[in-house]
Amino acid sequence: MQLQQLAYFVAVAELRHFTRAAERVHVAQPSLSQQIRALERELGAELFRRARGNIALTDAGEALLPLARRILADTDTARLEVQELVQLRRGRVRLGATPSLCTGLLPDVLRAYHLQYPGIHLIIEEAGSRDLVREVATGNLDLALLILPLQSHDPALATTALLREELVVVSPASEPPLWEGGRLRIEDLRDQPLVMFRQGYDLREFTLGACRAAGFEPTFAVEGGEMDAVLGFVESGLGLAVVPRMVADRRDTVRVTRFADPGLHRTIGLGRRNDVEPPRAARELQRVLVDYLTRAADANDLPPGTRAIRTESGSGTGRRRRTSRSAASDVPPELESEDE
Repeated sequence: MQLQQLAYFVAVAELRHFTRAAERVHVAQPSLSQQIRALERELGAELFRRARGNIALTDAGEALLPLARRILADTDTARLEVQELVQLRRGRVRLGATPSLCTGLLPDVLRAYHLQYPGIHLIIEEAGSRDLVREVATGNLDLALLILPLQSHDPALATTALLREELVVVSPASEPPLWEGGRLRIEDLRDQPLVMFRQGYDLREFTLGACRAAGFEPTFAVEGGEMDAVLGFVESGLGLAVVPRMVADRRDTVRVTRFADPGLHRTIGLGRRNDVEPPRAARELQRVLVDYLTRAADANDLPPGTRAIRTESGSGTGRRRRTSRSAASDVPPELESEDE
């Protein structure tokens, strides 16, 4: 049984005339008659009584007519819904991001995307890079904004470097500066009490790696919590913390101290499955993200302490690569000079 045969049957049933039905469905009348007879043979029953030019439905035809109409209507509905999804009128995107990126970058990007595609449902998951990698690899997320290089290798994952992010030290704004000249080195944190993020948090691993690369283990005054909690502990005078400048510059209750050259930086990238094409809505979100970063970079309007990573040709943002494990994961490879 074919949809075309059902459409021909409904046309004849409604018009009670083979020639006019053929005109409605834009087919020659003999072809329509052949398809109706083929449908009758398949069903094992006549659908029409043909007598002296009059066409009437048999009992089998009466039973089939509402079912055929429903099947054709459902087919039209399915076709329209798929077309709407392809044209980004409806659908969903599952995006993961680290906590600092959720507050420092995503609001502007998602607003730009929503203005273009208001019918797309955005689902945001906030987690550390390690958890986000797992969720992308298992198909629970379409895309993820995470920190590079990744600490685990997955050949199914591809990443695109997007931004370089500056890290700074925050202390209570109510207290005087701890360092003369306004800049410090990572070694200056050796004897300072630190407020440290929870286990599994990207900034925890990064800060520990930077301190160990400088030859010391940091002292924790408070351990545990995520960004808001850590900043709250700093504001209360419990210790210092290393945080992204894009987050720190938005808080007037903390004092921001930058690292002396070469500074402390890390790379922000976009991760996706390498072996499965993301949904159209997710691919459009990736395009909107890159376009937003490119325009913001050209207008000097990126979040504080970030700069776009350009391709070698200088046009566009980001470089796609397969994931790889750092040769020494405890030593951040991001300790390098930057043009600020």
